[in-house]
Amino acid sequence: MTQRTLIKGGIVYSVDPGIGELPCGDVLVEDDVIVAVGEHIPASDAHVIDAGGKIVLPGLVDTHRHLWQAALRQLAADWTLGQYIDHMLLQLGPRFSPEDVYVAELLGAVEAIDAGVTTVMDWAHIMRSPDHADEAVRGLKESGVRAVFGYGNPGGPPAPWYTTDVTRVAERHFSSDSGLVTFALASMGPEFGPLDDTLADLRLARDLGIRTSLHVGVGLLGRQRSITELHRRGLLGPDLIFVHCNTCTDAELRLIADTGGHASISPRVEMQMGHGYPATGRLRSAGVTPSLSIDVVSGVGGSLFAEMRGTLEAERGWQHHVALSQDEALAELTITTRDVVRMATIEGARTLGLERRIGSLTPGKQADIILLDTDRPNLSPVNNLSAAITLADNENVDTVLIAGQIVKRHGSVTDHHLRGVQARARSSRDRLLEAWSGPRTATASAVLPHA
Repeated sequence: MTQRTLIKGGIVYSVDPGIGELPCGDVLVEDDVIVAVGEHIPASDAHVIDAGGKIVLPGLVDTHRHLWQAALRQLAADWTLGQYIDHMLLQLGPRFSPEDVYVAELLGAVEAIDAGVTTVMDWAHIMRSPDHADEAVRGLKESGVRAVFGYGNPGGPPAPWYTTDVTRVAERHFSSDSGLVTFALASMGPEFGPLDDTLADLRLARDLGIRTSLHVGVGLLGRQRSITELHRRGLLGPDLIFVHCNTCTDAELRLIADTGGHASISPRVEMQMGHGYPATGRLRSAGVTPSLSIDVVSGVGGSLFAEMRGTLEAERGWQHHVALSQDEALAELTITTRDVVRMATIEGARTLGLERRIGSLTPGKQADIILLDTDRPNLSPVNNLSAAITLADNENVDTVLIAGQIVKRHGSVTDHHLRGVQARARSSRDRLLEAWSGPRTATASAVLPHA
């Protein structure tokens, strides 16, 4: 029997140029699909969600997030990239058991849902055994989030079982690409290891018919000109997602555009850790519209609204700086709130190869939809719709649907005993930090009560 849901009387921000914005509109969902968007849709047999006073828009899309670090949130808030590599990847990473990965994946995915992020690329470079991979996938699937599971080598020479296990995971968990959780390869990229390892990753991913996400243009490592080298070998293409790109040259960014590649940026982490100034404007000038990501959840908060604001502030600040250094003033801003909302929705979907399924409120697409409460003090009254979206935050996320299923309603995540998940995360955190001598002002257990 078909389940019909009518989201009624909302301020519709569709991200579909054929539909546009509706000051008062409806969205009709049948099972997991959007079937109609309009000013008034008769559907007397549908379950009604009253969207009065709420912005109705597509679920947000994060194209690069390390969910496995969710139980260690805030730990890296004062770390540079070098400290992050030393402490998180080299010291703490090897302590993670498969159970630690499962708990963090579940907690991190619930955090994403709570923040209106309905799709996330889980950049899981914590695959220390086949069991770690299975538990990561289990956590994602149990959470109810839409995800792209990025199987990642934790660094160093790949383990002997690595290649065969990537294939095993593809066959065991992702025999179909129609599920909520799909598959990609998360390659550390040629700047964080030997080029031959990256070349092997690309061959493997292309044999499996999946996308590869890889880090490039990261701080001083970007001097290796890895995009130039991949181009020389004829390996660039539309199946590649280039993360960061801060210290890539303008010519390299044009190579990404010319070969149909994609970019994922994380301005807040990039400015904190020293990746180089965010490449937002240079990417756009080269013909690449980037998508947005949180990146290191142990360093910054998981709000993609905050990432939208950070992206705007960083790029606008840079443009003003350049103009002032030439004794000039900008006549207008060249990156707008509408631009970053697209980066967080349809451009994120395009980066992950999911633009035909998600990213806009378009009939025929999956019903990944969020409702933002504008009656709260931080948004009322609404005078600029795209700006209101960027100025929202988790407190405004009233309702979240993923594939037509309500996973957050009236401001509360459904189907998960959140306190139980948090309690397991605290236990995982305590074990991971036990006897660890890295920098922290106080152990988390000293400032947080146990549930």
